[in-house]
Amino acid sequence: MRVSAPTIPHVVTTASSKPISPAVAVERIADFLSSGNVTLLTGAGVSVDSGIRAYRGKDGRYMNPNYQYYHELVDRSPKGQMFRHANPCLLRSYLGYPPVRDALPNTTHCALAALQHTSHISRLITQNVDGLHRKAIAHVWHDNLINERMLELHGSLHRVHCNHGHVVDRNTFQDWISAHNPYWKDYVTRPRTNPDGDVELEGVSYDDFVVPECPQCVLEGRHNTNQKPTVIFFGESIPTIVRNRSFHDVERSDRLFVVGTTLATFSAFRLVQHAVKLGKPVLLLNVGPTRGDGLPGVEKIEIPASYVMRGVVRTILGTRATADPVTVDLLNKGIYDPPSDR
Repeated sequence: MRVSAPTIPHVVTTASSKPISPAVAVERIADFLSSGNVTLLTGAGVSVDSGIRAYRGKDGRYMNPNYQYYHELVDRSPKGQMFRHANPCLLRSYLGYPPVRDALPNTTHCALAALQHTSHISRLITQNVDGLHRKAIAHVWHDNLINERMLELHGSLHRVHCNHGHVVDRNTFQDWISAHNPYWKDYVTRPRTNPDGDVELEGVSYDDFVVPECPQCVLEGRHNTNQKPTVIFFGESIPTIVRNRSFHDVERSDRLFVVGTTLATFSAFRLVQHAVKLGKPVLLLNVGPTRGDGLPGVEKIEIPASYVMRGVVRTILGTRATADPVTVDLLNKGIYDPPSDR
């Protein structure tokens, strides 16, 4: 899958609105990261070049108002059951998951993975649930190391759990739904997928959609169709262990690099606040307004990350960027080759 590169801007801006060239942006970011021990915080903007659209537009407004709140999804009352039947997020997620599952890391994912490999980025916190950061470095690091140095703040689309805590691989769950819903398995329309794996459907009836029961619950003597992807829904709280880990990852670093996010969710914004409170330098790389704009001690550069991040890696590593086979491989990967980064 290839995505055409948008027009390259001639200038970028910092939070102080002083225009600088893309080349200067590369130098500034490289200088910020070169000393290492940096925690990276990413958002949906990083995955746009992989064909997964962002939650918000350039003006910061949310582009998918048809989201479902957590309390509506798990409500066990007759009202909750009626809501899920009339507006089944599992069906929309079932149809929207394959494009996310099959998406490939783009140049930004791979450049950031190169900086993880060289330990310039020591910890990564992502709001994304698409698994693309993990996929970008999976051939370099084993799972235990990935789990140690990467935190999926809002969970992952690649697992499903029921409300009794039984977890299953997402592909297995997809197969269960397909077996119960042959009509939907053959549904040929490819709706546009949101970054949370949801889709927008119009003019379709959900009446015949069947949600499979959790097999483990059946073995334990209960009937239970209340299952959802292991992601944080609107209105749902992040588990305490994940929240504490995110704060700890910021505390252990010397500085915080924020890429591709408006910081609209408080779970991400409070990490920037925490870094500022601790006196750690913060650099934002994002196109459009963010919640962190104007915070004291926060610097901002506005330019798509895909235009600069490989150049950042080459600037930091110098000749090592062509001597290390892993780095060479990562810098040669990506959905498209941004002309400004050759």
